[in-house]
Amino acid sequence: MTLRRQKSRKAQAADVLGSYLKLKAAGKAAKGAKKVAKGTAAYQVAKRAPRPRKLPLIAAGAVAAVLVAIKATRRGGEPASA
Repeated sequence: MTLRRQKSRKAQAADVLGSYLKLKAAGKAAKGAKKVAKGTAAYQVAKRAPRPRKLPLIAAGAVAAVLVAIKATRRGGEPASA
């Protein structure tokens, strides 16, 4: 059995704040990635295409946004620079 030292209220609050800021930064990075993806030529072409041809591009954009968000949280919340 190992003894664990309980965190102080200040340390707990700092951890919660750090986690919150990481998630916010990841969300902003994902939003930026979404805007970049919407500006690409492939997206502009797909926007005018019939619905069945849009789905793969929309899915790829969503996956890219999720990957950027995950990368930002694992790096400590630094925004991704493109």
